[in-house]
This record gives sequence, structure tokens and C-alpha cells, in this order.
Amino acid sequence: MCLRTAREESHAVIFGVVDEVLRKARVAAADVGVLIFNSSLLSPTPSFTSLIVSRYKMRPDVVSHNLSGMGCSAGIIAIDLAKRLLQVHENTYALVVSTENITLNAYMGNNRPMLVTNTLFRVGGAAILLSNRRGDPRRAKYQLIHTVRTHRGAHDQSFGCVTQEEDEAGEVGVSLSKELMVVAGEALKTNITTLGPLVLPMSEQLRFLATVVLKKVFRADVKAYLPDFKLALDHFCIHAGGRGVLDELEKSLKLSPWHMEPSRMTLYRFGNTSSSSLWYELAYCEAKGRIKRGDRVWQIAFGSGFKCNSAVWRALRTVDAAALAADDNPWMKEVDMLPVDVPKVAPIDESSYHIPN
Repeated sequence: MCLRTAREESHAVIFGVVDEVLRKARVAAADVGVLIFNSSLLSPTPSFTSLIVSRYKMRPDVVSHNLSGMGCSAGIIAIDLAKRLLQVHENTYALVVSTENITLNAYMGNNRPMLVTNTLFRVGGAAILLSNRRGDPRRAKYQLIHTVRTHRGAHDQSFGCVTQEEDEAGEVGVSLSKELMVVAGEALKTNITTLGPLVLPMSEQLRFLATVVLKKVFRADVKAYLPDFKLALDHFCIHAGGRGVLDELEKSLKLSPWHMEPSRMTLYRFGNTSSSSLWYELAYCEAKGRIKRGDRVWQIAFGSGFKCNSAVWRALRTVDAAALAADDNPWMKEVDMLPVDVPKVAPIDESSYHIPN
């Protein structure tokens, strides 16, 4: 494992997803005015944005941003940044590329909290093209409605729950704290407090407000009311960070197995692909024929620091799963076999392992 092989991995992912999105959208690279790239653990020189500009011969005034060290929620951060830049730069496209590098980030030591990431993280990537051109809504699939970003780095417990560090032997890896579930829950609570008034029907907002008044004003011993987001949102793409995270959010948001299926099958089939996992989940919804015109999709991502970020999209057209080709969607070759049951504990078949002499 060296920098050369790490670059080869990233090049294969980046060029693959960018080629595909430009081909599908029938957009020339020279027409892209904003370029945003995110990869948390690998940030070489020249930057990946420079690599993309060089590869696709983009114009010299392209506005480029290379995000690193922002964890698995960086994909939504990149989308939010693209949204803000498109409010300033008129009549153009924004290309967002999200990936993570595995080659240089495999942990080779024996520290158990740092070994967890070896079993979770896998190679993956996604490219998203956003537009503010007047004629593009007619051919776009989704409209970005809201983005909400939450950063709880001011709290020591949140800041230190996911860190890249060296173990006692000097091996570098990512350590996950035992408080991760608690920290993620607090970050989610803060995030949905902001998102709720933007998407929830008035009846749910009034119920939530009533419990707040009872607790804060009348000092009543009542349980805080968690709004039912299923009344406002149709599909949930929750970052496939691990089974524990998905179990906790299913319980907290009172979601059904059907709502959790895209996230669970993404974790089962592709593992944790970091910031790009949300787009595998949305692709699963499309492959299953779930996306109908007018549907709202909620993407929820968690990342080191600690951050919880949300994006809400509205489908502008129905996605016909039967019309999707095998190379149009990463799920098409096996979508008919999914979902599958993934047990919490499974026996190890020792007969399938061979130890060489």
C-alpha cells in the first residue's frame, strides 16, 4: 500500500462516476462552472479538484473547492455548498464528487476500537450534477428543497468520538468511541429541531410545541414529543454507518422496515462507502420503482466532528425502474433478489476457510 496505489484507486472511482454523470446528463465538462470534491482521509497535492479540471479540460474560471477531513457527512456539506454557490453564479452547473480512499486507511494494528472500521468501510463513489439553468427543471430528476447542517464540535464528547490517531505501536487508524450512539442522537435531535418547521405539517409542529411549553413553562413531567416525519417525507436515506446506527435511528424516528430497507441493503451489499452511501440508497429506491413524482426524499448523514447534516429533495418525475439499464444503476443486476434477511449473529462456516501451508 502506497500513495501510487491510493491514487489509482481514487482515479478509477472518480473518472468512472464523472464520465457517467456527464454522459447521462448530456453536459460538456466545459459547461460546469462549480466543482466540489470531498474525500475525508486522502488529500494529495495537486488536489483532486485540480485532477478533475486537468482530466476534463474544464474552463479556467471554474469555481473549485476540495473538502477533506469532514467525515461521512461531507457529501451533504458539498451539496449545501453547491446550493449556496449556485445562488451566486447564474446559469451554470455544479458538479459534486463524493468518495473515500481505502488503500491508505486500512488499520494494521490490534486496537479493537480501531479495527471496527476495517470491517465497515468499502470503496465507493458518486457524482451529482446540479443546475440553476432555467430550462433544466424539465429534464431534472430532483429539486433540492432544504439543507440543514448541524455541527456539535463545541462539545468535547462530540469532537472526540471519531478520531484518526496512532495506537501504541504507531499504527494509524480511525478510532470510534463507545459514546458514538449518544453523540449521534444528540446531533440528530439538534438537526431535526431545525428541519422540522421546514417540512412538518402544522399539526405535528403544534404537538411538539405543546410538549416544549409543558416542560419549560409548567415544569410538567412529560416525555418530549418526537414528530412523525413520515407524514411529511416519503423516503429515508440514512447514512449506512453501521448496524447500530441504523437500529437506533429506526427506533428514534419510528420508521418501518420498508423505510429502512435502502440503508440496510446498502450496508449489506456495499458496506459503508462514507459520504457516497446516501446516493447508493437513493439508487436503490429508484431501482425498486419507489420514486414517484412529488415524493420527498430525506437524506441524513453523520460525520466526525461531530456533524449531522440533512438534505430534502422533491422528485420532479417518476423514475421508471423497468426502463433502467444495467449500467444506469448499481443495483439493477441483483435488485430482484433484494431485500434479504441479515441476521444480527451468524455462525461462521469454518469449512469455507483454507489456511495455506
